[in-house]
Amino acid sequence: MNHRVFALALATLASMSMQGAAAQGLRPSGASPSGKSGLSAPSSPSARPPAAPSITLPAPGAGAASRSADFIVAVVNSEPVTNYEVRSRLARAEAQLAKQGGAMPPRDLLAREVLERIIVEKVQLQQARESGIKVDDMAVAQAEQGVARQNDMTVEQLYARLGRDGMSRERFREELRNQLLQQRLREREVEARVKVTDLDVDQYLREEQKGTDPTAMEINLGHVLVLVPENASPVQVAERQARAQRAADKVRAGEDFAAVAREFSDAAEGQRAGGLLGLRPADRYPELFVNSTLGLPVGSIVGPVRSPAGFHVLKVVERVTAGMPATVVQNHARHILLRTGPQLSETAAATRLADYRRRVLAGQADFAALAREHSQDGSAKDGGDLGWASPGRYVPEFEQALDTLKPGEISEPLVSRFGVHLVQLLERREAKLTQREQREMARGAVREKKLDEAYATWAQELRGRAYVEYREPPQ
Repeated sequence: MNHRVFALALATLASMSMQGAAAQGLRPSGASPSGKSGLSAPSSPSARPPAAPSITLPAPGAGAASRSADFIVAVVNSEPVTNYEVRSRLARAEAQLAKQGGAMPPRDLLAREVLERIIVEKVQLQQARESGIKVDDMAVAQAEQGVARQNDMTVEQLYARLGRDGMSRERFREELRNQLLQQRLREREVEARVKVTDLDVDQYLREEQKGTDPTAMEINLGHVLVLVPENASPVQVAERQARAQRAADKVRAGEDFAAVAREFSDAAEGQRAGGLLGLRPADRYPELFVNSTLGLPVGSIVGPVRSPAGFHVLKVVERVTAGMPATVVQNHARHILLRTGPQLSETAAATRLADYRRRVLAGQADFAALAREHSQDGSAKDGGDLGWASPGRYVPEFEQALDTLKPGEISEPLVSRFGVHLVQLLERREAKLTQREQREMARGAVREKKLDEAYATWAQELRGRAYVEYREPPQ
């Protein structure tokens, strides 16, 4: 099958497995550079924008799949995975792939990958529960609101849509709670593994200047594919390679790439788009394509290069490298933080903070005085004042709250991994970043990349320790 299509399918499934967790999408904890707050990443702001609350809504009718003749397809540490679970998730994956466009991978292959994702999630949920991690109703409600905002709906409209698609409120909330459990487990287990050194930051900045860091690039490639049939004889392989070489020679001689693609390419985009694959993040391209064109200037021709599908000729049509911004919009905020635990639930903390908010808005109390008296954050002594902050300094839900506020406004209580906050935006300004601030943003970007790598390793280790018994194949 087309390896680019399968790579897209895998990326879609991976994003689906992470999206619900991104309903909290929390950043690493630690002290801010000023030492005032436990809201920042330990090494600084991230260069990536905070993830919005996110979950893939079911495809229309996906939840209405019949449960008749349901059966167990796998057992994960004594917990069953049913065929219905796989079918429901598969319907969502297919709907999302269809929405993105392009060819669909074989259904049985996609179903096996969906099953493996479910197994990984169950292993993590079991680990989270064994570790005593809990998610309060307050956090689930906050995630509900985030999903509704992401889909431009109210919570009531969200559940009306879900109801039409056969998904109950209870089931959706259970999915949200499970995804938040996974996220909190990842935060606790993975973040301690990640360290970012000055050498890492130096390397990142050098690669960015050269345009050789795939995670910081968007590229548009021209593509000619000469297919090689399965079980092709050496003579057939040589003939197909010679055809690809003729295409490459014509392009290098100055012929129009689109014309060459229409003449030689067996890929759909060869006829439809003159061989252009379109500007997209480099991680959405096959690794072979990225590695073959890495660091080459626009206009370069590569190939023929061989893949299991055949021989490829590539042209670097466009490259956009994400640079450090010269100016950003900064927020000046203050907050009151109540840390949660056995003695104070998230719901109880939110109730207390809602009362503080009511008193401040009614003119019966002063925000700074309440922060000095009640906040359990290092900023309490300064009346909760966090100073000026660039994008990426705080955990996403904190930043999302700030983005919705106008100067002087106070948020509703919000949950983060640190506890429950009441946030007031004091001022907003556009500011030019200093060299140190730009370097700190680069440090955050390196940390995000390392967290992704550390998570992949940890998840693989956790999966490897699980007992998994496969029963019947999903249908």
